[in-house]
Amino acid sequence: MKRIEIKTLLKNAAIGAEVNVKGWVRTKRASKNVAFIALNDGSTIHNIQIVVDTALSDAENLPKVTTGAAISVNGVVVASQGSNQNIEVVAKTLEVLGEAHPDEYPLQPKKHSLEFLREIAHLRFRSNTFGAITRIRHSMIFAVHQYFTQNGFFNIHTPIITGSDAEGAGEMFQITTLDVNNMPKTEDGNIDYSKDFFGKETNLTVSGQLEVETAMLGMSKVYTFGPTFRAENSNTTRHLAEFWMIEPEVAFNDIVDNMDLAEDFLKYLIQYALDNNMDDLLFLSNRQLEEEKGKPEAQRTMELIEKLKFVLENEFARVTYTEAIEILINSKTNKKKKFQYIIEEWGIDLQSEHERYLVEKHFQKPVILVDYPASIKAFYMKQSEDGKTVRAMDVLFPQIGEIIGGSQREENYEKLKSKINQLEIPEEDLWWYLDTRKFGSVIHSGFGLGFERLMLFVTGMGNIRDVIPFPRTPQNAEF
Repeated sequence: MKRIEIKTLLKNAAIGAEVNVKGWVRTKRASKNVAFIALNDGSTIHNIQIVVDTALSDAENLPKVTTGAAISVNGVVVASQGSNQNIEVVAKTLEVLGEAHPDEYPLQPKKHSLEFLREIAHLRFRSNTFGAITRIRHSMIFAVHQYFTQNGFFNIHTPIITGSDAEGAGEMFQITTLDVNNMPKTEDGNIDYSKDFFGKETNLTVSGQLEVETAMLGMSKVYTFGPTFRAENSNTTRHLAEFWMIEPEVAFNDIVDNMDLAEDFLKYLIQYALDNNMDDLLFLSNRQLEEEKGKPEAQRTMELIEKLKFVLENEFARVTYTEAIEILINSKTNKKKKFQYIIEEWGIDLQSEHERYLVEKHFQKPVILVDYPASIKAFYMKQSEDGKTVRAMDVLFPQIGEIIGGSQREENYEKLKSKINQLEIPEEDLWWYLDTRKFGSVIHSGFGLGFERLMLFVTGMGNIRDVIPFPRTPQNAEF
């Protein structure tokens, strides 16, 4: 008999149908005459209850049916006698496919801390929380590709190994095949990278943006969705050393077009989650409410479904950096020195607390900040006529702050070259990027959306390590 997924069974199975289900045991309750098994196969947050008569010929397998064991059941669908499900399966045959020794299996039917689950990341997919996160993550990946495909974009695979630092931060993981215990040296005593695999110093990429721009100047609308790496020694709940970035780049788009695209894209993704992952979202919402039950009202976060609808139901406020600084400087929170970082002057980089104040307190809607000081933004951003600002934008969300960062790019060869030289970026490393401004350069714009940052927002989780299957952080490359 062909296996039926539990998700399909719960939606479509008719009373009296004979079915085969396979999965992993969540719980088992047994009495003298009957045993009840909660079975899950990952296709849904919901379990199917298996009813086993202890007189069944296969009932001798019941002692091996422990939490975590994999089983196969042939049985008949019947109306459930319980209150939490409409149907259940009465077993005709029961086979144990893989045992899980109860004295060793760490995932028992009780609440485990997220910290503990990170220690057993190879098993945490079997928990309700990470099953829900994994299904939502898959949906968001699919929705990203579907959105761009429906809107005429082409997906470009940009290199993971690169010789350039797109962000100019210098926090990159170096790649080498040289013997680290016996590095070849040049005459002046420096490492001789001409002897390395690529004949030059190379790193893991921090962004695919510069490379995807080259594809845009020929394909018009492109995007990259790939892994990126930052060697930033940060152990916060918002940082990973390895994460995924979505970076569209569009020819002939100015900064206003870029803001329009970012808002439409984010709303599409959130609507997709609400349309296709409501069971998992409700589970995560209830989990969040339970976690925050003992907190004072002021410290509780917005309920998850309400928060997602908050984004959908509001047009994003569009505000200049200069206007935002004025609002923050004159706010009661700033005047009473209740911000951790007090705002005193124009030109500083905003912190998450400032971004959240603008979204949650002042505008009470998502915000797009635009026209940032040139001194705090990357070299490739379009220089404004005022000589002080660039056509940069950040999209700010409740509870998370910045979720997207982007800009109109500098298309003028002389201005871009001057900026590179001003920042003392080696021109020979970016000759090809400068070249694109010499041959049919056009106005163009793009942005970056950190996929795990999106996942934090959509799932309501508090730590970025819990929305990626295997987190890479300082001192942690387990699994």
